[in-house]
Amino acid sequence: MKKKLFALLLIAGILAMLFAGCSGESGEGASNDGSSESEWPNKTIEVVVTAGAGGDTDFNARTFATYFEKYTGQSMVVSNNPGGGGSVATSQVKNSNPDGYRMLFCHTGQMIINEVAELIDYSMDEFDIAGIPAVDKGTVLVASKESGITSVEDLVAKAQAEPGSITYASELGGYSHLQGLLLMDKADIDLRILDIGSASDKITNMLGGRVDLAAITYGAVKDYAETGDLVILAQYNNDRNENLGDIPTFKESGIDMVMEKPYIIAFPKGTDAEIIEKMNEVIEQIASDADYEKDLLNGYKQPVDYLLKDDAISLLKDTREDYMQYRQMLTE
Repeated sequence: MKKKLFALLLIAGILAMLFAGCSGESGEGASNDGSSESEWPNKTIEVVVTAGAGGDTDFNARTFATYFEKYTGQSMVVSNNPGGGGSVATSQVKNSNPDGYRMLFCHTGQMIINEVAELIDYSMDEFDIAGIPAVDKGTVLVASKESGITSVEDLVAKAQAEPGSITYASELGGYSHLQGLLLMDKADIDLRILDIGSASDKITNMLGGRVDLAAITYGAVKDYAETGDLVILAQYNNDRNENLGDIPTFKESGIDMVMEKPYIIAFPKGTDAEIIEKMNEVIEQIASDADYEKDLLNGYKQPVDYLLKDDAISLLKDTREDYMQYRQMLTE
């Protein structure tokens, strides 16, 4: 009797283990819903965006999400979380389960400058960087009509003749603040940096003659430039973005300054390497899509540009090192 009972228990145990293995409820590489990472993606992915709806970061996230579904068959739902200058969103993703179904979409402002400005107490090393799917090459330096500034050379001459007399619209501690600090450093000039607010606030103040300069997305100021109410001085790119028309780079104007804005896809630390690799494959597929190229052009005059994981991490580390030298000025 005891032998029969033992045999029955043994058979039951073997069947239980076989059932668990087949169902995927245990074992290395299994996700919370019982599927392995090798099947990623097999459900909707949440994309946490560090900016509000309607801006360039949101546009790039939603455009990427559209084409991600085209190539994978799985949707992405965008969650906008601009709180704390994007720090709320980065913390949310950093502390999430690394299963590949919640990812961060941000740019160097939230991933690097927030750390430099001491708005967060962690760095990019707390994430698994998957790549840079796009780069904003549409930011330009703009002068108000009232300032009388017509070129970068004119700006430098006036700023050097009267240090501190030219005002620059910024959001203190943020991306535009660092743009102003870099301009002062590279051009050897002294500007009066003011905390003005959003891009629309900067434009309003320039149109009203209350502020002289601001770094703004080209699409937001194009019409004002055509009417002569604002003057576009330079673009921040390493090479000309021809989609912006006849606008020189800072380098062409004699200032060795480049500040392109890469958008970043990042997952919580500990995400399976196979998921990162699959995301890189999708980034390449999307970048080669002619319709995607048209959407970027029509949206923000962006050319297609991207970096996969290793090159993206290398660029971001170099950028972080470069920006760190401005930490004291950003936090004063």
